[in-house]
Amino acid sequence: MKRREFLQTTAAVSAVTIISPATAFGSRANSAIRMGLIGCGSRGTSVITSMSDHTNINIIALADLFRDKLENSKKILDAQNIKKGFPAITKPYTYVGSKAFTQLLENKDIDAVQISSPAYTHADFFEAAAMAGKHIYCEKPVSPDVAGCRKVEHTGNLYNGKLSMVIGFQIRHATPYVEMVKRIQRGDLGDLLNVHLCYLATESAVGNLTGLSYDEARVRNQYNFHALSGGVMLDQAIHMIDVCNWALQKVPLSAIGAGGKDESHKFGDTWKHYQIMYQYPGINVSVLTTQFGNHFGDVCAKFIGTRGTAEAHYSGGVYISGDNAWDSGVPKCAGEIPTEEQRRAGAFLSSLQDADANKEIAFIKSIESGNFLNETRSGAESTLTAILGREAAISGERIGWDELRNSNLRLDPMLNLSQFDK
Repeated sequence: MKRREFLQTTAAVSAVTIISPATAFGSRANSAIRMGLIGCGSRGTSVITSMSDHTNINIIALADLFRDKLENSKKILDAQNIKKGFPAITKPYTYVGSKAFTQLLENKDIDAVQISSPAYTHADFFEAAAMAGKHIYCEKPVSPDVAGCRKVEHTGNLYNGKLSMVIGFQIRHATPYVEMVKRIQRGDLGDLLNVHLCYLATESAVGNLTGLSYDEARVRNQYNFHALSGGVMLDQAIHMIDVCNWALQKVPLSAIGAGGKDESHKFGDTWKHYQIMYQYPGINVSVLTTQFGNHFGDVCAKFIGTRGTAEAHYSGGVYISGDNAWDSGVPKCAGEIPTEEQRRAGAFLSSLQDADANKEIAFIKSIESGNFLNETRSGAESTLTAILGREAAISGERIGWDELRNSNLRLDPMLNLSQFDK
């Protein structure tokens, strides 16, 4: 499907009227929120399963470009529904192909959607879901390009107070990170001097390409293509960038950087390592991210101030050293066995232990209460920050924040999706 046809299809969903919270939930205030999943890969299936475990939702509809992805997900989610006393997902509520997302959004039985399709779809699917009156849980990044980020921002402004619209940055709901950021913002580190962020991950292996068209091979290996996923900066580093923007309550003024590809990988165009230096108002922030080999490194955000240092690792502790020392209780050595005292205190081995559950609960409670959440601005800003670093590195030039935003950069995935309508 060409981009023009794609946008025309998306716009057609706008005919659906938004139902007021009182009408939608007045007669079933204590019943489950009815969810639809767009994008049935392992990530989408895992997140909505967790949401079902922690909240009162009923998964009633699925949509995916590929039938095998949908059927594999359906087996898992049918079992999840039955475990909670809900029926399996009915066949008429499963949608496959290039128009699957519009068909799901036209289903008036759905209250909210989770968008877990590839990143190149996020902005258009987000806009279409809002037009259809669906509450939205959308995975990060909001888009691989600037134009998509601006579209999500516009949609957020247009439907503010009418719908819950959240972006999948779960770390903002992780208890240790929440406490650390609170202490940074109240001045426990003194004047901030520098921030260092890193995300050192294993390689993104290419799946079996045998018998696949070029388009299908690209979609199934989306993380190897900038126009489909945004690349390593938007897949990995963006998590720590979001923590930084959250803690500093600022966006960068400019960025400069370097990086490169993994020449052993012949399928794809994404760079596999970046070193970025951001200039924020009054402070510099460095980012190092890699995607090589079979050994996972570290994921860390370090804030250095005149009175101390704060560190947050995925599995190596969250703590502050200095004048106002503090420790979250998460073991500082990955794989460390907690002591009996730590167990009694409810110590987590991972600093993200409660992040998913807290995020999912907040989303569903906002719908049930009518106190709708809107994370479009922060989600778009963190995505734009990651794009700024990526584009600065690829261009080899310093790029300013305003220059990037005003560029309205678009990445065309150049996909013919109609070939999958069988």
